[in-house]
Amino acid sequence: MNNRPRTGGIKEIARALGISIGTVDRVLHNRPGVSLKTKARVLDIAEQMGYKPNLAAVALKLNRRIEIAVVLPKQISHFFDPLRAGIRAAGDATVGMDVKLTFHEYLRMGQGDIELLEARLKDRCDGIIFTPGNPRKLDPIIHRLSAQGTAMLCVASDAPATITGELTTLDHAEKLRGFAATLAMLAPHLSLLPAVESHERPKEAYRQTMALLHGETKPQGLYISTANSIPVLQALEEEGLLGKIQVITTDLFQELVPLIETGKILATLYQRPFTQGKVAFESLLTYLLEEKKISPMIRLAPHIIFRSNLPLFTDRLDDISDSEGSWIGDPTAMPRITRTSISRSPG
Repeated sequence: MNNRPRTGGIKEIARALGISIGTVDRVLHNRPGVSLKTKARVLDIAEQMGYKPNLAAVALKLNRRIEIAVVLPKQISHFFDPLRAGIRAAGDATVGMDVKLTFHEYLRMGQGDIELLEARLKDRCDGIIFTPGNPRKLDPIIHRLSAQGTAMLCVASDAPATITGELTTLDHAEKLRGFAATLAMLAPHLSLLPAVESHERPKEAYRQTMALLHGETKPQGLYISTANSIPVLQALEEEGLLGKIQVITTDLFQELVPLIETGKILATLYQRPFTQGKVAFESLLTYLLEEKKISPMIRLAPHIIFRSNLPLFTDRLDDISDSEGSWIGDPTAMPRITRTSISRSPG
């Protein structure tokens, strides 16, 4: 029977192994003076106990400020505002650390993101949290920032099926492949129409949806994988098809609630933006302070919201101020993810 504690710090690890605290400290901080056999024992028990270093203590030892920039789009605010709030909450929790957190906004994906990232070259901050719209266009500036030692953490990029943003976004393409493969396996009698790319523009999403509905092959179901669902839903409503065509949307905001309640939307995939922001900041800070490799990708499972469990989530909705306008008047498709990735040049 294993009586070892499930979690513990340096003292608990030392007690469990019957060795000194100093020896454990040297192993966990990769300092010399410990045999390979003892090092292996310490690392093994530390993993069993779920040991996590005190980041505040690590920051104090570094004796320097950690500077992190956040570069995110303003639209759509119902996703990116709680994402920023999650980052701020995680930043506020860094008691005892000297962490400077700065936020930079551009209008929408693909409009101003390159310029804001280029401006960060002169800042020489330790890390940047950002959302990639078109990775191909951002690749050169990402490499330049990484080359000067800035850790680049990518958060929030989505993927598609029938109505989507841009297939140049990696997650969009991956999600489409996964959707097609699953559909072929579970429902081989159904046919998947080609993906419709709205290019993150509401008017384009509306126009493409109308063209789809007036085409020769009318869909029985729609999966709207971006936040650009309002113009698509408007087109369905105008054609008298909302509630007749099965619809699955992405994310959760106030306009979707009555549609889910009445069954006009079958379900929505809530991508937990607040948690995404919190996890992104914590992962980047851990990477910067511990100076060790972490998983290159962190996946965060979304919540699937139906009419039956909708009340569990409605209290999480943030009110949208009148100054931001109505989503019906100005919705913008945003690719956003259920995963986080981090990159930094070697050395």
